[in-house]
Amino acid sequence: MLFNSFPFLLFFLGVTIAYYAVGHTWRWLLLLLASCYFYAFLIPGYLLVLFLIIGIDFAAGILIESHVGKTRRFYLGLSIVSNLGVLFLFKYHNFFVENLNLISGNISSNPILFFTWKWALPIGLSFHTFQAMSYTIDVYRGGQKAERHIGIYALYVMFYPQLVAGPIERSQNLIPQFYEKKTINYDGIVAGLKFMLWGFFMKVVVADRLGIYVDYVFKDVAIHSRLALITATLFYTFQIYCDFAGYSLIALGSAKVMGFRLSNNFRRPYLAVSLRDFWQRWNITLSQWFRDYLYYPMGGSRVAAAKYVFNITVVFILSGLWHGANWTFIVWGLLHGFYILAGHLRRNRFPKLVFNRVVEIILTFLLVSFAWIFFRSQNIREAFILIKRIFDPKTVRIIGGEFDERSLLIYSLTGIATVITVDIMTEYFPQKNILLHSRNGWIRMAGCVGLIVVIILFGVFDGSQFIYFQF
Repeated sequence: MLFNSFPFLLFFLGVTIAYYAVGHTWRWLLLLLASCYFYAFLIPGYLLVLFLIIGIDFAAGILIESHVGKTRRFYLGLSIVSNLGVLFLFKYHNFFVENLNLISGNISSNPILFFTWKWALPIGLSFHTFQAMSYTIDVYRGGQKAERHIGIYALYVMFYPQLVAGPIERSQNLIPQFYEKKTINYDGIVAGLKFMLWGFFMKVVVADRLGIYVDYVFKDVAIHSRLALITATLFYTFQIYCDFAGYSLIALGSAKVMGFRLSNNFRRPYLAVSLRDFWQRWNITLSQWFRDYLYYPMGGSRVAAAKYVFNITVVFILSGLWHGANWTFIVWGLLHGFYILAGHLRRNRFPKLVFNRVVEIILTFLLVSFAWIFFRSQNIREAFILIKRIFDPKTVRIIGGEFDERSLLIYSLTGIATVITVDIMTEYFPQKNILLHSRNGWIRMAGCVGLIVVIILFGVFDGSQFIYFQF
């Protein structure tokens, strides 16, 4: 089920009302059934994949806690291999097989060809796989007690607000909340609805409108002018931010309305002053997952220089691969790894080389925008064509007809300006309570009504899927 759809609004209202209407004893069951329906709305069969992961990790958690020594490690390994195995079969099998077939065909006149399959990728598989693995690892480390209630554990993996695109919640944060007796909290409900309202604005008014022009240019990057390619690249930079951050806000808001506290996944990433700062602001829970379960166990930064380079490279290659089975994502991850290493070198070797904060923000934004080219492109060839045409002086500066949709451009630029303004005000002037957060109740109400009107009048309601659903 898509957040940006009328069925979701009906679903959200019905589940929320029912949640407060039933007693605390049965709320977990209501939410679990609702989450199953939410996920099965598109492809019901993939509930079986979720149930398989849930069953394996629920049993593994109890077995890990009940044993010591090598036996504990065995059950942890079994859990991790099972999770990664399911992820590999659905997401990476064809990618690796196609590359193996390509290599085999190049080195042999009688190549051995491996088979591929046409299974659709279950929505959000990477998200709930990583969340499930964090649970068993935490049980193994002693940071989380094994959950004995299979319904509560299933709800931890399947909780509908964050099921398909995060945030990736730690069991220590979410599981205890399912045992808390929630009462109606007016302030919490209002705050949650405000989160959702701003999330809908970012998604349907800004991201989906930007996506119209981005799709138009990326459909064939070889025929467009330099200005159109630059515009599409910058538009995509904001499209993916507003799309993913919009989803995260709707997730946080829909949970908060019922009294649940989810982790904040974004903190104004395009105001970052370095790439390290960017990854502390973008998809925060995924960054923390890689940090805690991969980077730190490998030694982090407290190692020799060569090992540090290796650690960063591995983490960002896997981060890129986590997003998708395509060389474009791997290059995107490598670029970010290179940015991080270059920033580390600058801090250590050239500590006096410090720019003005505004310059740092602009440089970071441009580097991130450049990397997004690979993230958005269908393949490496398309990405390099686009980059070559942007920097090639022979490329035509502008072509007639590319910017004829004036209203689309005006609305898009207005949406970007609005998001930037709100982010700047929130970052640098948090004491200024404006519009939705004004101290004046009438202003708050006017801001909410105005935003609803803007969403209705200028939103793009074409059923566009959230970009991160594919991961």
